[in-house]
This record gives sequence, C-alpha cells and structure tokens, in this order.
Amino acid sequence: MLWASATGLKLIQLLPIHDTTATHSWRDSYPYAAISVHALHPLYLDVNGLSQSTAATKLLASMEPMRQELNQLEAVDYEAVLKCKWQIVKAIFPNEKKAVFTSASYQRFFQANKHWLEPYGCFSVLRDKYGTADFTTWSETKYQPELPERLMQLDAEALLIQYYVQYHLHQQLKSAVSFAHDHHCVLKGDIAIGVFKNSVDVWQNQDLFNVGAQAGAPPDDFTVSGQNWGFPTYNWPQMKATQYQWWKSRLRHMEQYFDATRIDHILGFFRIWSIPVSAVEGILGYFQPAIPIYEEDLKQIGVHFPVNRLYEPYIHIKELKKIFSDSFQQIADEFLEMGEEGYFQFKEPYNNQRKLDNYFKKLAPTTYHKWLRQALMDMHASVVLIKDPNSDNGYHFRFNMQHTASFKSLHLSLQHALNELYHDYFFNRQNQLWKKEALEKLPVLKNATQMLICGEDLGFTPNSVPEVMHDLGLLGLYVQRMPKMMGEMAEDLSKVPYLSVVSPSTHDTSSLRGWWLSLSHSQQQLYYRQVLHQHGESPTGHDLPGWLNQLIIRHHLQSPAMWSIFLMQDLLNMEDSLHIAEVDKEQINHPENPDQYWRYRMPVSIEQLLELKDFNKNLKEMVESADR
Repeated sequence: MLWASATGLKLIQLLPIHDTTATHSWRDSYPYAAISVHALHPLYLDVNGLSQSTAATKLLASMEPMRQELNQLEAVDYEAVLKCKWQIVKAIFPNEKKAVFTSASYQRFFQANKHWLEPYGCFSVLRDKYGTADFTTWSETKYQPELPERLMQLDAEALLIQYYVQYHLHQQLKSAVSFAHDHHCVLKGDIAIGVFKNSVDVWQNQDLFNVGAQAGAPPDDFTVSGQNWGFPTYNWPQMKATQYQWWKSRLRHMEQYFDATRIDHILGFFRIWSIPVSAVEGILGYFQPAIPIYEEDLKQIGVHFPVNRLYEPYIHIKELKKIFSDSFQQIADEFLEMGEEGYFQFKEPYNNQRKLDNYFKKLAPTTYHKWLRQALMDMHASVVLIKDPNSDNGYHFRFNMQHTASFKSLHLSLQHALNELYHDYFFNRQNQLWKKEALEKLPVLKNATQMLICGEDLGFTPNSVPEVMHDLGLLGLYVQRMPKMMGEMAEDLSKVPYLSVVSPSTHDTSSLRGWWLSLSHSQQQLYYRQVLHQHGESPTGHDLPGWLNQLIIRHHLQSPAMWSIFLMQDLLNMEDSLHIAEVDKEQINHPENPDQYWRYRMPVSIEQLLELKDFNKNLKEMVESADR
C-alpha cells in the first residue's frame, strides 16, 4: 500500500486468497481451486503477529535463517513456506489459545462466522485424519451439524487450531484493508467461478453441485484441447430454489475485505462449459444449459445413417496407418477391437479418456508414452457430436468438429449442411436462453453486495453478454492483445466503454515482454505503427525495451476505461534493469498445463521497490498525466 501511495496507484487487485489446501503439496498452489469460499489461506498468515511473548520471539528468531533463505529464492517454494508457518503456529498455539478464545473479539468473530467456520474446521481435521480431501472416501461423507461437537470431544486441539488461524487471518486482513483505505487505495478481490470438487462447500451443500460433470472452457488459440478445471458445475435450479443463498453469503463475506471484485469467467452465469467425468480434455465438453440438436434436425440435413457414426470415435484403418505407421497393428491389438468394414472401437478398459488416462498414469512418463497417450486421446475426441446425458435423442456439436477425421470423411454436401447447423447451434439457437439465464442470476448477485463488480468476459462470448453487462452496470475486461472483434490485431483502447477494465496482460497470459517476443517482426511493426501510432521502424532485438513497454502502459492509462490495471511484471519491465533473464518465468499460469505450479515472485521486494525513487516518480507522473 505504501508503494501504491508513492506512485499514485489507487487500486490493488489480488488473485483469489482462499484456502486451497487439499494435498499439502505444491499442487495446492492453484488459487482457483478453493476448498472453502470463506476460509482464508494460511499461506498469507503473518506469524510475527501471533504473539509478543518471549517464547514466541525466541522461536521466530530461531526460524529467521529459514525465512531469509526462502525469501531469497527466485520463485516461491509453496510447500516449504506453508510447512514453516504451520510449524510456528503449532508451537505458539498452546500458550496463546486461552487468551484468544476468551477474548470478546474472537467471540464476535466466531458467532458471525460459525456457519462456515465449523464445517471448514471439521473438513480440515478429517482431511488430515484420512490423508485425503476426497470426502467420498471418508466415513463422514456429508457434513452433519453435530459433527463439530463430536470432533471437539475426539480431538479439540486439531479443530481449534483451525479456528485460531482463521481468526488471525481475518484480523490481519481487516487491518490491511484499513491501512489501504487510510492511504486512499481500494482493494479488488477475485471470485473464482468454481470450487474444488473435494471442498467444504460441496461436502456441506451437495445438492447445489453437479458432481457428475466438470467445468472448463472450450478450445481457443492457447489451448487447442480446451480446458478442464475439474470443478463440479452448479445445480442452478437448486441454487434458485434456495434464493441463491450460497452465492449471497459468498459475496457478503468477500465484502468485508474488498471494495470491488473480479468475477472469474462471468460467462459461466450465462452458460458453463460442462465436461463429462469420463473425459479428461475440455474438447469433449459442451455448453450447459443449451438447446440440443435432435435426430430430427439431423435427418432434415441428410443424416440417414445411424447417428452413432457421428458421436462414437471415428477410428478407421486408414487413420490408424496415418497416425501410427508401421506400428498400427501393434497399437490396434493392445487398445482396439475390430468392427465392420475397416472400422475399430476402443476395448472396454480404454473406452473413454478417463480410463485411458488412468492407464498411462501407471506407466513411466517417457516421451513415447506421452505421445501415444495424446494420440489415443485425440482419437477419442474424433467425433462430430456429443450425446446429451439428459436427453434420449439430443446431441451437442463438438467444438471445432470441422477439424476431426470423423467430419472430414463425410460427403462434402453433408459437411456443408453440418457446418450450417453448427453455426446456428452456437451463434443463434442459444442466444435468448443464455440471456435469460444471466438475467435470472446476475441481478440477484449484484444486489447482494456493495462491491463494484467487474466481470472477466474473455473467450467464446455469447452475443448477449455486452448488452446484459451494460444494462446491469457490470464492468467488462478488455485485454488489448485479445480483441473482442474477430479479425482485429488489437483492441482499440480509445473506444472501450467507461464501464470497463483495460489490461495488457493477465495471470493466464505471458507478460508484455513475452507477448512482444512471440510476435514476428512484421507483427511488431504493425502494432508499433497502427496501434501505438509510432513512426519509423519498431525496435529489433531479443527483448522489449523498457521505454516501449512504458509507452504501451501509458497507452492503456489514457483509455476512457474506469480502471486500467496492470500485472506487476508489466510495470516493473518499464525499467530495463528489472527484466528477468527467462521471460517465460514472468507468466504466472499456463492455462494449457493442468499441472502448473503457481510460484511467480517479483525480482525485487516491496522494500527495494520503495527505494527506486526515479522509477516511482516516473510511474506517478504517468498516472497523473492520464488524469487517473
């Protein structure tokens, strides 16, 4: 906050800060897979604020070499930091618990948050007892109101230490909020569209979630197989029947800490990309809700053969020879069984992506096994249609079905007819349904909070999204390199609406440096002249010079958008001396990698940043000259 104040910045945006501890490993570093939408992450606990006793002071002094060692690392060691903090908490807790639990402040906190704190505490205790967050394997497969009392009798310490940590996290964050406001800075949070399938929220409210489906996103330029986030989708009819109380509670809880919030993937309130649990890749998903294609629709365009030809994997001997060459027979003998007229189908142990994935997990991760796994996964995805599990004769088009061997082998006239039906299905058929869905949910959520709501509306966007968001006063997101108008090189930031946020990068993209280096020289030149309106040749070389990085930042600051928000990486890269050697390490998340380790760390500390007087003065001048 002190640095924000020194540079004239008026908003600090954070990634989700809720507890994600499911495995006690680096895999929990993914902040969008919360085990609770209320509990804060123990990773952010300031252990120095737990106690001022002599014993605590000595303990922290003994841990100082470890703290310095961890802080000197180039990237965050998630596991070591969390382990270290829990070690300190467990050492301090026995001597401090009585004073905390008898305080009026704690009593107020407990009563106000009991509805989520007790289930969270129980979940954490049972997760550690059973060695897994998968509650379907526990004896206590569903939360029961009497469980906190029972666990208090069995292991009070294990339960109470969870309450203790959450109380301190709450107090510390509230203190930080007050400090920010005192320095004329607002805080913006981030609400993930989903929750982890093995979470307190699903355990406690199983009727609100569809655990037989996985949420994700369709393919795009960055993830050709789509994204599978692994979250259960929402049971919206049941949410509506309960007057959206779960969502209202979630927003009101966030409101304690944040003045504004980003709603991750706000398109999910219009429709969500739903992937069957039998699939691994997002490519085999479809939007829900959606009006299916029926067999009658298919007959009208000339599908006079059994429809299973379009929804079962297309595996012909010609394709096998093309993919596997001389080893096709060996592959076929192991994974496939012969059908009629040169066609094959998967054997039962491999007849969906999930089974196939489980098989390869047992094998050594060699280059060959990785290639073979992906080739077989692609064969599973070689379909034109996906069956609707809720309709006897309803189907959904596989996204980008035109690229499949299944589609390409059809007669050209049928390809043309399917393409027309495909376009109608995605761009016309669903519009009113998706608009209706959003208008049922989003006004209720907006009216439940005083926070300014900003929606992350990137991706495959229904036509009704801009209209609905404008009418409800919700801010949209504009990332210059990801123009909303197809065919454009970059978003024209001078024309974005006031109710919007502009940003050159996000946590899911490369930094400005990374993006610039991914462009060809001709693309760099085009951007330099047509978007930044500069004359002459664009800079050449193996980096984005700081002055040009600064020019792009200034370009964003001058847009009419209400907020112009930047990754710290992009701000720091205005100074050449702050560039890190490996530009790829500036990217926080690679969406195409389901095993991403979220561990980015700034090349300088905040304390060091405060000492960069010229840098800070320059940034402040940029903000002020843009009248922000």
